[in-house]
Amino acid sequence: MNRIQPRFFKKLILLLTFFVSSMAYAQQHEAPAYPLITHNAYFSIWSFNDTLSAAPTRHWTGANQSLTGLIKVDGKTYRFLGNAEKTYKTILPAADEDFYTVKYTETAPAATWMNPGFDASGWQSGQAPLGDNAQQDKTRWLSKDIWVRRTFTLNQADLHKPLLKLRHDDDVEVYLNGKEILTLGGASGKYIYSDVSDAIRANLKEGENVLALHCTNTGGAAVLDAGLVDEVPGKNDATVLTALQTSVDVYATQTVYQFTCGPVDLTLTFTSPLLMDNLELFSRPVSYISSKLQANDKKVHEVKLYFGASTDIAVNTPAQEVTAQQYATNTLSVLKAGTTAQPVLEKKGDDLRIDWGYMYVAAPKKQKPIQYITPADQAIATFVSGASAKATSQGKHLVLNTVLPVGKVSASPKEAYLLLGYDELYAVQYFHQNLLPWWKQNGETIDQELNQAAAQYPSVMQQCAAFNKKLYADTKAAGGEAYAELCELAYRQSIAAHILVKSPQGELLFLSKENYSNGSINTVDVTFPSAPLFLVYNPDLLKGMLTGIFYFSESGKWDQPFAAHDLGTYPIANGQTYGEGMPVEESGNMIILAAAIAKAEGNAEYAKKHWKTLTTWAEFLSKEGFDPANQLSTDDFAGHLARNANLSVKAIVGLGCYGMMAGMLGEQSTADKYTAMARDMAKRWMVMANAGDHYALTFNDKNTWSQKYNLVWDKVLNLNLFPKEVYDKEVNFYLAHQQAYGVPLDSRKTYTKSDWILWSATLADNKADFQSLIQPVYKFATETTDRVPLSDWHETTNGKHVGFQARSVVGGYFIKLLDERLRKGVKQ
Repeated sequence: MNRIQPRFFKKLILLLTFFVSSMAYAQQHEAPAYPLITHNAYFSIWSFNDTLSAAPTRHWTGANQSLTGLIKVDGKTYRFLGNAEKTYKTILPAADEDFYTVKYTETAPAATWMNPGFDASGWQSGQAPLGDNAQQDKTRWLSKDIWVRRTFTLNQADLHKPLLKLRHDDDVEVYLNGKEILTLGGASGKYIYSDVSDAIRANLKEGENVLALHCTNTGGAAVLDAGLVDEVPGKNDATVLTALQTSVDVYATQTVYQFTCGPVDLTLTFTSPLLMDNLELFSRPVSYISSKLQANDKKVHEVKLYFGASTDIAVNTPAQEVTAQQYATNTLSVLKAGTTAQPVLEKKGDDLRIDWGYMYVAAPKKQKPIQYITPADQAIATFVSGASAKATSQGKHLVLNTVLPVGKVSASPKEAYLLLGYDELYAVQYFHQNLLPWWKQNGETIDQELNQAAAQYPSVMQQCAAFNKKLYADTKAAGGEAYAELCELAYRQSIAAHILVKSPQGELLFLSKENYSNGSINTVDVTFPSAPLFLVYNPDLLKGMLTGIFYFSESGKWDQPFAAHDLGTYPIANGQTYGEGMPVEESGNMIILAAAIAKAEGNAEYAKKHWKTLTTWAEFLSKEGFDPANQLSTDDFAGHLARNANLSVKAIVGLGCYGMMAGMLGEQSTADKYTAMARDMAKRWMVMANAGDHYALTFNDKNTWSQKYNLVWDKVLNLNLFPKEVYDKEVNFYLAHQQAYGVPLDSRKTYTKSDWILWSATLADNKADFQSLIQPVYKFATETTDRVPLSDWHETTNGKHVGFQARSVVGGYFIKLLDERLRKGVKQ
């Protein structure tokens, strides 16, 4: 379904109706970033620009993972996908290339410590990187300060644009031959390239040099690593023109671009078929890149398509060496690449990319593809010139190239496509056992998956188009056009922050990665906000988010009377690694979600399997939940809080949910007990939290306020613990206190969480109030100047994202649709 023109008019109406005063603030765009290839936390490629050819495509972390697309029309070349990356020549390697040795001290040295002639013979020696991560850092640094000296010899000082390659946590001072070249505050967990070219040129010399650094750890993690690189001058081919992009649309499973390439129009569609009613298809790690070509001048034109995929898709850093090969199956021509080292499941953390397993680019043989492997700096030139490519099978920063000779294109559309896949070999480690991805559970191979993907191409494309249309229609009916578009943006992002595997006990596990936060795996308070999406489309996937947490307790590996926070740090799920628990938060979350599954399925069989554990958590909430002690909640970025009224709501609703499930299981006395307990607590809550025209953030301070988003489950599950007047009072207060980009989370700061706004808006008893509360979130998504995958944590005053991106919690946007479904008695 083509909605380009309707969307244009829709957005114009929305702007005129709601945002006339702010039209000058920012250019409207379809999304803050555009999903292209979306399967899991590692296989996830995005465009961070409105125009697809403006910059290299990237992993959600921001690292370049370039996809490139060119088209030749009658010999003239146009670029439509991706752009040239900056490339660097190493002068002095950082630790991602070589574990170099330095001299260091953690005791404040003499003032001349950075000078070339300084005597550092009394300092310690150690390999870089230096830091507090026992698994990743070669030299442990656990103190507040560290001073480092690195001596090196340079044979040639004639450089184009020398840059400092640096990774630091936290504040750092950098000296070259005794002269300060850079001072930076804060931290960067990834390598940054600082342009201090003039300072480097002025102080770098042929012969012996000294790079010296002082780093201060102000709190949290610690790391220090540095090198020098020279930026390689870019080579712009003046014969390559830029295709005119005329539109882009984001649908649930597809992102569709339209281009004019001289006399030929191109429709480029990225499809990740994440259809939750078919787990075989859903788990298959293969996306389609489809091209539809049509002459726009009623003439016939000779056309060739080129696609390049960087092997950086299969590495954590570009410095890692890869091997690549070309081969064929019965029906496909295939390119394959992966690191030579293959460190399977050796790394864990947040800002990491996969460096094990293999990426694949495949095209049907009937399309007569031409495939070859080149270094990155030769890929485009080889296609443009038509020269033969030299075979390359090993190196760094290679490109897998595919040419599709489409042939003659007229007014009748012609279609071509290729497949991009990834075989991660093993997906996660679960309590010290490496687990295969779900798609491999019966011994399937990636070649079989690629062949099936090609054979099923017409059917899959039809299924995706039908699902896109239905999701849009359903969400629009539930909450309006802006709501529907927010759900479209959230769909693939939420799913792609998970991995689907089977546990050693034979149970489905759907494990999340806490993207751009702390990298935890299967975080309960990340599962909680994302749950509405999966309750709508497949509750089994939500069970897969809860099952591991139940196992952690039921196996005796977690011995607390409340639910754990997480199962580890992605992709290693060997037990909680978060520094402290969230006792009321996670126990309430687990009970509420078990009840939501029961409501969605019409039975409490899943809860019955874990009834003893749920009972333990309910008993904990009955004692500790109503007036919570000083502790963290899911909004841990806001800090610890005692007597948290919203957290109290979670405990009350959790107890009501436990009573509901007990009733469904025929345990009527237990149902009566806990339902009465929850209702009594709700009455007391209304008195203790009452602050006149709203309910307070904490019971002890009536001059505060907060979003009571936890109330939404009382409404969605029809528990009737709180009277409607509570919802109405809160909604009216939110409407009066929202800013340009949404309702603040609470009275302490002006930032917000967009998933919670959608939950708070669902408390409204009419669509007008609901839409008034979500319009600023839509405004944020389509106007923010921060071009990263949709953030759930942003400033309500200026639309800037505060932190977080590409997280699964945006699945919470589907709460309104879930409410509509359950209210109408529609089984999922």
